[in-house]
Amino acid sequence: MARPDADENEEKPLDPEIDKVRGKLIRFMAINLGLLLLALMVVIAAIVYKSRKASPENPPLAGDIQTPAGEPVSGDIVLPIGAKVVSQSLSGNRLSIDAELADGNRTIFVYDIAERRLIGRFAIRNK
Repeated sequence: MARPDADENEEKPLDPEIDKVRGKLIRFMAINLGLLLLALMVVIAAIVYKSRKASPENPPLAGDIQTPAGEPVSGDIVLPIGAKVVSQSLSGNRLSIDAELADGNRTIFVYDIAERRLIGRFAIRNK
């Protein structure tokens, strides 16, 4: 096999018009890659933000209260002396009791069944 000439191994300079097109193509690729990386960083930042943001915990439902099998839930709800229960309402693990107090005023007591404690007392008054 014949040895190639040294002139064939050397790169020949590009035509100025082709060099301009090549420069535009490189600049186009660089801008597009930059925009792509920027968009990727925005998506990753949004994912990190959403994952770090605490989602509100749903309160346990009344059926989720831990009790021994076969035994009912029991506890004491202490109302003021002379109070009469007018109505009650259950929502999840919250119980609201509408009571008429001894002095004739009405109050709503909110009781958390899971924690077995009174969590709110709201007086009903006229302006």
